[in-house]
Amino acid sequence: MIILVLNCGSSSLKYQVLDMKDENSNTLLAKGLVERIGLEEGDVTHRASGKEKLEIHKPIPTHTEGIKAVLDLLTDEKWGVVKSLSEIDAVGHRVAHGGETFPVSCKIDEDAIAGIEKLCELAPLHNPANLLGIRAVQTLMPET
Repeated sequence: MIILVLNCGSSSLKYQVLDMKDENSNTLLAKGLVERIGLEEGDVTHRASGKEKLEIHKPIPTHTEGIKAVLDLLTDEKWGVVKSLSEIDAVGHRVAHGGETFPVSCKIDEDAIAGIEKLCELAPLHNPANLLGIRAVQTLMPET
């Protein structure tokens, strides 16, 4: 099972792609960082296992465009680690604060999104950005 893990901040996002072979074993396929989202010039750093580090400098106006840049890299013929996005079985989102509502991991659905929205005051710099990442993945990877 291949998992894309995202940690979206107010102007950045970190990611890892893991091949979870079983409960006790996983392999890091790629990891990276998208910085300066919403600023004039953004930065993307991508490291795929067994390949050299790639750095890209270009405008990244929104979290959706940042995640799109990541997805494009993950499927790129030279820099990628999967042939198509359909190989990614799930996306995990690190949400800064779940309060008492989310003491453990949960499946993201509209109720979970509403719950995270209600908790934005507990993590006002992070939870709104986490929600941007969740919505971006729903748009870009609707079948995942």
